Amino acid sequence: MASDEQSGGALAERWVRVRTRLRSEVGEAAFKSWLKPLVMMGLRDSAVRLGVPSRFMRDWVIGNYAERLRHLWSEEAPEVRGVEIVVLPPHSATPRDATSRDATPRDATPRDGRAPAGAEAPSGGAGAPAHPGTSREAEARALAHDQAARAQAVADDAGKAALDARALEISAPLDPRFTFDNFVVGKPNELAYAAARRVAEAETVPFNPLFLYGSVGLGKTHLMHAIAWHLRIHSPAKRVIYLSAEKFMYQFVRALRTKDTMAFKEQFRTVDVLMIDDVQFISGREATQEEFFHTFNALVDHNRQVVISADKSPSDLEGVDERMRSRFGWGLVADIHPTTYELRLGILQAKAEQVGVTVPLKVIEFLAHKITSNVRELEGALNRIVAHATLVGRPVTLETTQEVLHDLLRASDRRVTIEEIQKRVAEHFNIRFADMTSARRARAVARPRQVAMYLAKQLTSRSLPEIGRKFGGRDHTTVMHAVRKVDELRAGDPSFAEDVELLRRMLEA
Repeated sequence: MASDEQSGGALAERWVRVRTRLRSEVGEAAFKSWLKPLVMMGLRDSAVRLGVPSRFMRDWVIGNYAERLRHLWSEEAPEVRGVEIVVLPPHSATPRDATSRDATPRDATPRDGRAPAGAEAPSGGAGAPAHPGTSREAEARALAHDQAARAQAVADDAGKAALDARALEISAPLDPRFTFDNFVVGKPNELAYAAARRVAEAETVPFNPLFLYGSVGLGKTHLMHAIAWHLRIHSPAKRVIYLSAEKFMYQFVRALRTKDTMAFKEQFRTVDVLMIDDVQFISGREATQEEFFHTFNALVDHNRQVVISADKSPSDLEGVDERMRSRFGWGLVADIHPTTYELRLGILQAKAEQVGVTVPLKVIEFLAHKITSNVRELEGALNRIVAHATLVGRPVTLETTQEVLHDLLRASDRRVTIEEIQKRVAEHFNIRFADMTSARRARAVARPRQVAMYLAKQLTSRSLPEIGRKFGGRDHTTVMHAVRKVDELRAGDPSFAEDVELLRRMLEA
């Protein structure tokens, strides 16, 4: 008996060491979700038996951690040759519960001949208790209560672990490069960066939602990933879901098909932080918008953080319900503007340091001047010249840069400016260049101005507010109206459509 207890104690100590090593290897979030609920069942036929609360968890642990568990156990206990993962029966006592019970049979009599406590005295004896067996009944009730409490705790942990596991399964993978440390801050993105950092670091919700918007390749997704990384590392207990609006829509449609909308609602409405990227893709999807609207409200009402990104501000999102656009504007709306020369220079210098290749300053300055569209294209250009230098073995020079990037630089040189568009359109419609920025509203002036705004939106990477400012300080809604109007006229007037297409070809030539 003593040797059995000693071996059981040694096994428990080894299990503590195995769990500690696993925690350090997989991280706190994965440990809490998958490995913390494991229960030591004992050793049988040279295999350690570990119990989990559900079949889903058993399959996941077997598929992802079984081999590592076996390896760690073999290092701690050479006699262990395998690991068996089993599902705990519902409301079952743990092995410790079983071994802690009173092993003395109810009718057993100790060797000294005295009756056990609570047993009835021999017939004719004095001092028999008034309620024989009361202490044993109380003991049984206490044991049953303790077992029920333990079972409920296991069930609660299993439920939370299942939700955590589902959150990890739904969430999109995070890019390890997209952290706050790797984000270059400049005037165009300083507000968005500061807001994202506050959301990631705050103990309570600072503003709800945080709405990030800007054109393609300016850093919205980078900031979203940075928030998620920070929370995973510094607040692993928080349940975070990050995914695109398209994947949210896919999950919702799948829940409708499988008639499992309650599980969908429970999953998305119980998270601590919900992050939806490119929310403009739910435009026109009425059922998805309705579900997202209720999910959004449920999270905000329970003081859970919501972070959203889009390519336009909330008021400019077309095909999105008015009440949704109103909700998006409740918190903090942060615009990421197109990059400046200084910011592009900083991004290229930081990227060059990361790749570990010496890039002359004049090459970095050349790229910062020439490639102005977005950060992705800028980083892609640097990656190309670094790859060329590494693979071919030639140093990075201005000449090799122009040679390697000739196609990209030619396309960049071909890019048209808003001023060029205004001049060409004014010439085509025979109006003054100054009319493009004047307050005149006569149709002979207003229609060419709308065409110029439309072409500026199609042929440049400028934002709507920037285009509006180039046309005499007009509001971005004026530009939106111009774009819609030109689209309508092109659809209904073939002659007008030919004029617009001719202007486009001339400007792109």
